[in-house]
Amino acid sequence: MSGSDNDDNLFKEQMSGVKPITSNRVPREQGRKALDPTLSRARSAAAEELLNDDNPLADNFIPEVSPDAVLEFARPGVQHGVLKKMRLGKYAVDARLDLHKHTVEQARTAVYQFCKDCLQYDVRTALIVHGKGKQATIKSCVNHWLKDLPDVLAFHTAQKHHGGSGAVYVLFRKSDAQKLATKSKHTKF
Repeated sequence: MSGSDNDDNLFKEQMSGVKPITSNRVPREQGRKALDPTLSRARSAAAEELLNDDNPLADNFIPEVSPDAVLEFARPGVQHGVLKKMRLGKYAVDARLDLHKHTVEQARTAVYQFCKDCLQYDVRTALIVHGKGKQATIKSCVNHWLKDLPDVLAFHTAQKHHGGSGAVYVLFRKSDAQKLATKSKHTKF
């Protein structure tokens, strides 16, 4: 007799007088109440909103940055002189967004809408104040999200007088009207 046969026989012997437990409880599936119509409509509306969300900013895994980290990004083709002036805060800030007391989802929506508005109103340079916080969650999100927007040419941590490591300057692409104005300004007759 092998060891496993011996174990099987011992188990059967120990379980010989055991009876299955009977329960008076109703199985969970049968006991569920029908959803409240208001709750059902709210869930449907929330699901619909998620499907209709045109916000391309990622809401999945976002790499964490430290609270004191310097944020810096530039798309290929952005001139070094332009980046230097932006980094030093020499461009006028045409628009400002403050994300203090925002949840991540609120911040995601606010950043996306703010960037759309900046493009619509020909804003070239903006300031986004994300705060420093201990975990720098919003700062990490802003760093990640701005890279996802093709109309953002560059961004850099702001100067101290604009919020330091708790804010970023954002440089947007020029609109066609701005390009034409710049071209006519520098064309000699």
